[in-house]
Amino acid sequence: MSGESAVKPSRTGQAVALTRARFERPHSADGDPEAQRRLCEGMDPADIGGRVASLAARTRFFDDQVLAAISAGTRQVVILGAGYDDRALRFRTAGVRFFELDHPATQADKAQRLRMMNATHGPLLVPADFSRDDAGGILAAHGHDADQPSLFTCEGLLVYLDQQACVGLLAALRARAAAGSTLAASLAIHPDGLDTAGVLQVANSRRRAAGAEPWLTILPAAAHLGLLTSAGWQAAGQTDVAELGTGAEPGRSLLVTAHPAGTA
Repeated sequence: MSGESAVKPSRTGQAVALTRARFERPHSADGDPEAQRRLCEGMDPADIGGRVASLAARTRFFDDQVLAAISAGTRQVVILGAGYDDRALRFRTAGVRFFELDHPATQADKAQRLRMMNATHGPLLVPADFSRDDAGGILAAHGHDADQPSLFTCEGLLVYLDQQACVGLLAALRARAAAGSTLAASLAIHPDGLDTAGVLQVANSRRRAAGAEPWLTILPAAAHLGLLTSAGWQAAGQTDVAELGTGAEPGRSLLVTAHPAGTA
């Protein structure tokens, strides 16, 4: 996850991972079904409050996106704001490369955990601060092939970036998205007619981690989808988390897929 303090790994990312370690999830034939639990060993307890149902829906959606991309022949999976995501281990598949970008403090902690797991075929961990770094340039420097299709995932990330940073990141990904690429993203939304600044203030007032990791972008669905369009993506599908049957509250989070505009 993004938005952590300058010197410590993300507690939000740890809380998500600890919660996700309790879920029943699929894995590939060569993948490690215990990867999330093993990544979390030794973490201090943390929880995500009342957002378990939403996380369960989100987890299912992004698991399905990764599995579908691999099944379709995509060989590059780029996970933005990866935190303690275990999909590179859980869905390990010969010939598929996983790139994970997140804040250096979280990446350093995760790298140590992967070493302790002896995860010799894990993801390529790439430090990045999405509020100021060029994600496209970073990917290029670490071997991402912009001429081959990729799956780009932004799970639980964009809410931590302001709108300018959201568009900048999405545009950087679009610049590296070959024909056949897919963007999968979760968007924090609120109903039309509400004051966005007020929604953010109330939402952050209810979060213990808001001081170190504030939410910055919650928008009406149409406005949020407009950010994707302005960054060069064409929405292909959208699902409210409540539609996935986990008991998540409707109208709070939109799960979307998009393709690079202007490609066949």
